[in-house]
Amino acid sequence: MAVFGASLRGIVGHWRIAGHWRIAGHWRIVGRRGAPPRRFARLRAAVTQPRAFLGRSGSQRIRAGAWVLWSKARQGNQQPLSDAFIDNEKGNLMPDERPLGSQGLTASSQGLGCMGMSEFYGAPDEAESIATIHRALDLGVTLLDTADMYGQGANERLVGAAIRDRRDEVVLATKFGIVRDPDNPTARGVNGSPEYVRTAADRSLSRLGTDRIDLYYQHRVDPDVPIEETVGAMAELIQQGKVRYLGLSEASAETVRRAHSVHPITALQTEYSLWTRDVEASVLPTLRELDIALVAYSPLGRGFLTGSLRQQSDIPPGDFRATNPRFQGGNLQANLAPLAVVERLAIANHVTTAQIALAWVHAQGQDIFPIPGTKRRSYLEQNVAAASVKLTSDELQQLSAAFPPGATAGDRYEDMSRIEA
Repeated sequence: MAVFGASLRGIVGHWRIAGHWRIAGHWRIVGRRGAPPRRFARLRAAVTQPRAFLGRSGSQRIRAGAWVLWSKARQGNQQPLSDAFIDNEKGNLMPDERPLGSQGLTASSQGLGCMGMSEFYGAPDEAESIATIHRALDLGVTLLDTADMYGQGANERLVGAAIRDRRDEVVLATKFGIVRDPDNPTARGVNGSPEYVRTAADRSLSRLGTDRIDLYYQHRVDPDVPIEETVGAMAELIQQGKVRYLGLSEASAETVRRAHSVHPITALQTEYSLWTRDVEASVLPTLRELDIALVAYSPLGRGFLTGSLRQQSDIPPGDFRATNPRFQGGNLQANLAPLAVVERLAIANHVTTAQIALAWVHAQGQDIFPIPGTKRRSYLEQNVAAASVKLTSDELQQLSAAFPPGATAGDRYEDMSRIEA
């Protein structure tokens, strides 16, 4: 038995190769010692001689990338894939650029959520986070997502520092509207007043160190301020050259319509994944009617769909998931049952469970842009490679049937009052 510990967990995740190796509990490989699976061994020469490999199929490239990840785990190395390997795989491992909405904005088909680099998901690592942003840009991920409330401004400052010399490569998205008490960071309020819109935008521009925000979202709808007034103030920012395009987050279909009548909305950001499919009922059809993009945050179900969180003890200290309803006792155990379908398809496709979950989101439409969050280059590269995973119609149906809308046990947040139905 060979045990590679955290290096394997951090790079490969939950990945089992039937008949050769079995990664169980995300820590151990059980099976033959000393050599990688024969399927990957056959591709070893292709990885070390990428020019001869350019004609291979996308699935073979994914397997070769998996062999590299396995090899690094075997050596106890968590460093990202080599530039030579990634550079020779451009066009196959990189997300494509496409219109985001119908107002003229274009972005990579998959973005990077930056929230966890500063707060909520364990201890921050600023150096690795900045390296992850740089790696994302190198791999063609242009859509970067932050917000003024992440780390109470710290996340915007981090993103701004990371892109300072590469601003023109980035579609920079940030959000306003959730107000936190500096003396009690767990306290939340919502402010959508025109005065606050203007103040929040200027503060974000300063923290980001830029003269423009490409996509500016209202983070949560303020029930005490008509959406028409909030969007009207946001539209003034476009006239002033401070903002290019407008978005909303966690808004209902009715609110989206009202906002869109004031000024064209480019995108709605909301949680969307196999285990959060609420938007399919009325919001997504409305977005498609109005040619508005859906930017899907938490497309990996806050890490649950990676298969790495099976009990509460798997949640790191200081991680907000420790109190999230979906990760509590009976809810967590109930949610594990359909995850077996994702894991089985990962085995069949020789990829990770996370890549299957992301591939499902990508398959839901060209107007959906997932923004999986990570603060590590190794996870980023796995996520980017998921854009090349193509599932069959039967596989997509199996996944959809395993995770029907509304079936996930537990609310998305402890307080759902700020989420419009």
